[in-house]
Amino acid sequence: MSPSRKALISITSASATLFQGTETTGLFISEALHPYTVLTAAGFEVDLASETGSYTPDWLSQQPDFLNGSDLSTWNNASSDFRRKLDNMPKASEIDASQYGVFYASAGHAALIDYPTAGALQGIAEQVWASGGVVASVCHGPAIFANVLDRATGKPVIQGRRITGFTTEAEETMGIMAELRSWGSEMVEELAARLGAKYERSSGIWDDFHVVDGRLVTGQNPASAASTARAVVEVFETL
Repeated sequence: MSPSRKALISITSASATLFQGTETTGLFISEALHPYTVLTAAGFEVDLASETGSYTPDWLSQQPDFLNGSDLSTWNNASSDFRRKLDNMPKASEIDASQYGVFYASAGHAALIDYPTAGALQGIAEQVWASGGVVASVCHGPAIFANVLDRATGKPVIQGRRITGFTTEAEETMGIMAELRSWGSEMVEELAARLGAKYERSSGIWDDFHVVDGRLVTGQNPASAASTARAVVEVFETL
């Protein structure tokens, strides 16, 4: 039996300040909006959920370089389907994980704070994987994999698999590594190494780049959110 053509996009509930306390990080908007757009266009019913049912929009993600055109119009329209679902999303603990065939972890730097211990979201990801569905992440989204197991083996779902995510080089280029360390956060590359995954990346830190390893699909950065979602659809169609 094929997995349900229904997708859950996870949202970070965390918020924090960066750039010496001058800006707020939270959900990187396009990392949720782009997969929402791609998946709905492909005929998926798409839901959003965070661990606490709340979110904070990331400052950087609202700048013109990242949010413009139809994306900006959708974001500014509180009555758009995306905004209505985002602004009224349930807690992950209120979700029936068995109804989803896709789990997609959107992110933002704040995901490094809550995703590693977001047990309800991780449980949904585990259920989707166990049911033969597609599990995906983008940018800092792999932080969710800190405690997502393959129930058939009891091992981390990313162990021995190829993944990508936001590069340590990019963190350093942004000049925020010391602040991220002050949160006690593990970088994506470090997580991959610790759990036995094979980390891959593009030569450019801002390139559109994603990796497909079976039913696991991961994207490197915000520019990769849509292509990662398109790859999710392609993999799903083969199940």
